[in-house]
Amino acid sequence: FGLPRVDIVDLRKEFSRFGEKGLLSTTLREALADTLLKGEQAVLFLNRRGFAPMLLCPSCGETLQCPECSVSLTYHRDQDALVCHYCDLRRSPKSPCMSCGQKSLVQLGIGTERMEQELRFYFPDAAISRMDRDTTQGKGEHERILKDFAARKTDVLLGTQMVTKGLDVENVTLVGVLLADQSLHFPDFRAAETTFQLLTQVAGRAGRGTKAGRAIFQTFLPDHYTLVAAQSQDYEGFFEREISFRRELRYPPFSSLALIELSDPSEPTVRNLALWMQRQARAHVEKNPE
Repeated sequence: FGLPRVDIVDLRKEFSRFGEKGLLSTTLREALADTLLKGEQAVLFLNRRGFAPMLLCPSCGETLQCPECSVSLTYHRDQDALVCHYCDLRRSPKSPCMSCGQKSLVQLGIGTERMEQELRFYFPDAAISRMDRDTTQGKGEHERILKDFAARKTDVLLGTQMVTKGLDVENVTLVGVLLADQSLHFPDFRAAETTFQLLTQVAGRAGRGTKAGRAIFQTFLPDHYTLVAAQSQDYEGFFEREISFRRELRYPPFSSLALIELSDPSEPTVRNLALWMQRQARAHVEKNPE
């Protein structure tokens, strides 16, 4: 059957229901019901590892970004501020959406444990297994979960990045990505690249046998070039868009980035040294702009 069919679900259209009742869109819930009725299996992926606390606009699906670095601002609850992890720019969490002006932004975040509860509510008769850092701590638990899934003792496997690679089960015909744009908001210039890799990998878990596969990407950014390219497995198209972005902002491979960590028992000592190094670096850049 080749590559699985990939559908994109726009969560903005279901936001009131999504925010109140959970994360399963009508499309994905119906697809799961059909899969279980046929005696087939499903994999659901929630990228908890790639999540950084963020404020999202429910109208246009965008998050607040740093105007200088083009990475998402991260919400720090202890400081009640949105912070750029690259240049330390700070903004109030009450700032309106930069794209559409919406003033009521929402903090987005959901874990696999809560998602498992939602699945059990909708599908009480299904055998559901969760594979994440919490459920695989015991010796042999990772192998046991995969073995049970391969033996069809489990109908739905819900997990983090553990389920995106090396999972080759012929009876899996449905893959659901619960928040496909979640890792796009990670404060890293490589966020789009990482997201594209994850989506293409996890979609490939469906339809590896003789039955046709289907993947469903739920997202607040259905038109983002990363998701559109992942939907059609368009590696060249994604590369062209991403490399132009890197070139414009002089991110690698058009430059090199370095991370310098300082530590000392005395906070003032570290702060003064860091400020001195900052002045030296800025002076060097001004003398050598290219």
